[in-house]
Parts: sequence; structure tokens; C-alpha cells
Amino acid sequence: MTEETQPRWEGKLIAELKGPTPDQAWPFLEDFCNLHKLLPTLDTCHRVEGILGQPGLVRYVSSTTFGDDSDSSKIKWANERLIMMNPSDKCFSYEVLDNNIGLKSYVATIKVMPMNDGDGKMVGCTIEWSFVSDPVEGWGIQDMRSLFDFYLQSMAKKIETAIQEASGEVGKM
Repeated sequence: MTEETQPRWEGKLIAELKGPTPDQAWPFLEDFCNLHKLLPTLDTCHRVEGILGQPGLVRYVSSTTFGDDSDSSKIKWANERLIMMNPSDKCFSYEVLDNNIGLKSYVATIKVMPMNDGDGKMVGCTIEWSFVSDPVEGWGIQDMRSLFDFYLQSMAKKIETAIQEASGEVGKM
């Protein structure tokens, strides 16, 4: 009897930041252990082991409001290891290790890239979140895509607002 294996889930999500350059947006994402500053749904994110910015760094993230789970007494958590950090290409990859979310195998890559208009003029940047995962029991791939897209759009908005506030552009739009 052969065991059937489900195909791996893959996805690519994109958020557009109007105005900020990749150089302005990258420092927010490069700080691997401060994800809670970008995602209000996270209660904590901190270094467990390793050197900041270096492959092998492990962070702990937790939330009492993960997805649509309304039971705030349940803390959802994960340890995530930085696999690759490339500041010149403005990208990094990480994998989920131990967790109680149901992820058995999950690897993601985050990239910040310039966004150009039709004439080739840079008008902002995009953040791309791509992932490969084993199927998660009780979820569909669309559930995962929707949740991660919500996270990505929330992070992008927070970054965009922080950059606008720092440059004194809030209210000028």
C-alpha cells in the first residue's frame, strides 16, 4: 500500500507601497526579530538564539489572535529560523520550526523590489511574500493565502505610514 502525498502548497503574494523606495522599506523587514512592530496581531517576537541578521538566527513569535481563532486563551506560537539574508538584493528566507499552528514544513521568502510606472519611473516599491508549505490539516490553501495576504497588506500599510510620517508627508496625500 503506497501512501498518497498531497501536493505542496505554493503561493506568491504582493503588496504595493506607493512612494517609498526599496531602500526606505527594507530596514523594516530586515529586522527579523521585530515582526510584532509591523503586525498588530502578534503579541511578541524575539530572538531565541543566533546572531541578528545572520542565517541560523531563530525567533519566537506568538499571538492570541491568530487567523480567525477567537479563543484568546490559546496562544499560537512558532519558532522560525532565518535561512538567508541578502541586504543588497533586499530579500530573506526563513523556515518554521516548532509550532502549534499545524505547519509541518513551511519556507517563505520576502523580497522588496522597485515598482515602476509605465514609463519606467520608480513610483514606490513592492513587497513579495512567496511560500512553499505542506498542506495544513483543517485548512485549505486559500485559507493560508488569505491569512498571509492580510498580514502582508497590514505590514505594507504600517511601513508606508511610518515612512510617510518620518518624511513629514502625512496629510499631503
